[in-house]
Amino acid sequence: MLAKMFGGGAGGFDPQEIAKAAGLPSDPAAMAMMMQQVQAMFSAPSEGPVNWQMAHDQARRVAASDNDPSVTSLQRRSVDESLKLAELWLDPVTEFPSTGQLGRAWSRAEWVEATMATWRRLTEPVATSIAKALSDAITGQLPDEMKSMMGMMGGPASMLQNVGGAMFGMQLGQAVGALSKDVVGSTDIGVPLADGRMALLPANVAAFGAGLDIPEQEVQLFLAVREAAHVRLFTHIPWLTGHLLGSIERYARGIHIDMGKIEEAARDIDPTNPESLQGALSQGVFMPEKTPEQDAALVRLETTLALVEGWVDEMTAAAAANLPSAGALREMLRRRRATGGPAEHAFASLVGLELRPRRLRDAAALWSLLTEERGIEGRDALWQHPDLLPTAEDLDDPAGFAGRRRLLDSSDADVDAALQRLLAGGFEDGDAAPSTGPDGSAPDSSAPDSTSDDGSDGQPDGESGGESDGGEQGDSRS
Repeated sequence: MLAKMFGGGAGGFDPQEIAKAAGLPSDPAAMAMMMQQVQAMFSAPSEGPVNWQMAHDQARRVAASDNDPSVTSLQRRSVDESLKLAELWLDPVTEFPSTGQLGRAWSRAEWVEATMATWRRLTEPVATSIAKALSDAITGQLPDEMKSMMGMMGGPASMLQNVGGAMFGMQLGQAVGALSKDVVGSTDIGVPLADGRMALLPANVAAFGAGLDIPEQEVQLFLAVREAAHVRLFTHIPWLTGHLLGSIERYARGIHIDMGKIEEAARDIDPTNPESLQGALSQGVFMPEKTPEQDAALVRLETTLALVEGWVDEMTAAAAANLPSAGALREMLRRRRATGGPAEHAFASLVGLELRPRRLRDAAALWSLLTEERGIEGRDALWQHPDLLPTAEDLDDPAGFAGRRRLLDSSDADVDAALQRLLAGGFEDGDAAPSTGPDGSAPDSSAPDSTSDDGSDGQPDGESGGESDGGEQGDSRS
C-alpha cells in the first residue's frame, strides 16, 4: 500500500478523496489543519499505543453529530427524582442499602467525558498488541530507501506506532461516540463505566421510549430502577468492579492479531480508491484473533456478566412491580441486552469482545429460585466472595444449585474438621486416627499432648467443653 502511495506508479492519491471516504470535512482550511496534525503525529514521540486525544475528540464529534442538546434544569430535576424514587422501591427487595447518591442527568458528551478513562483501561491492552503487530509487520516489508526516509522522522517503528495509535484512537472514538447515542445510563452495558456514579441520559431515554404506547415518565422510572440496582451492587460489593474489569484486561492481553489478514488487506488497498480503504477497515481488518484459552476466559467473563444482569433484572422486576408496563419494558431490556445494538457490535469488532450477557434469562431464573429458597439475605450473601457465586453449571441447572452447594459445603466442613483436629493434636505421627489402647479406649488423658494450653482438665478431644466448643478449643490450641 505504501509502495503504491509513494512509488508514483499508481498516479498518487487525492487527500480530499481520502478525507471524504473517512467522513472528514472537505473544507481547504480544515484539511490544512488536519495535515498539520498528521505531520505532527508522524514526528512527535509516542506516549503510548493509542492517541487518546484523537480518541476523545472523535468520540465527542460522533456524539454531537446528530444533535446533542444540553440537559435542562427540568430534566435534571426529573432524573434526580426518578432515581430517588427508584432507591426507595429497591429498599424492600435487597439487602444492599441505598448509596445516598444524587442522581445525575447527562448529555451524550458528558457521558463520553465521564466514561473515557474506563474505556482507556479496557482497550489499552488490545491497542498495545495491535500497534506492535502493525509496526513489526510493516517495518519488515519496507524497502531500504523508505526506511531511510522514515529514519529522518524518528525511525519507522516510532512513526508506525504513532500511525497505529492514531488509527486505533479514531476507531475507538467512533465506537464510544456511537455508544453514547444508545446507552441510557452509566451502567447500561453491565460494567460500571463512570466510577460508580448514578446517571441517566434524558435524550436517549426519550429515544428508547419513542414509539411505545407507554408514558415517558414510566419508561424513565423503570430505567432508573435498573440504574440504581446496578450502582448498589457495584458499590456494596467492592471486589466486583475490579473482578470484571480485571477479567476484561486479562482477556485483552492474551489477544493475538491475524497478521496474514492485515497483510492481505494492505496488498489489496488502492490508495487512489478511497472506498477500498474504507471497505477494508469496515470488514474488521484489525479484529483480534482469539485462542482457546481466550474462549475459556470469555465463558467465565460472560457468566459473571450474566449473573450481574440477571440479579439486576430480578431486582428491577420486584421493585417496579407496580408499574403497569413493567413486564413489557423488562422483556424489551432483556432482548436489547442479549442481542446488542450496532454500537455494541462496533465495539466488539474493535476489541474482539462482546459485553453481552448471553445467559441473562438463565441467570434471572436462578436468582428467582434462590430468593425462594434462601430469602433476600441468603441470596444477596452469595455476592460476598467470587467463590460463592453460581457457576456456568448452575446456570445450566438452576434447580440443582442447592444440592450441589450442600455437597460442597459438606466437603468444606470435613476439611475444616480435619484441620481443627490436626491443630488440636488429634493426629499423632501421621496416624490416620487418634491412637487407642488395646481395648479400644481413648488415649491416656494423663499424656502431656492431650492437655490444652490453657491448663484444662486434660480430657480427650470432643469430651471437654461440649460438642459446640470443639472448634474453639482447636483455635485455642493453635
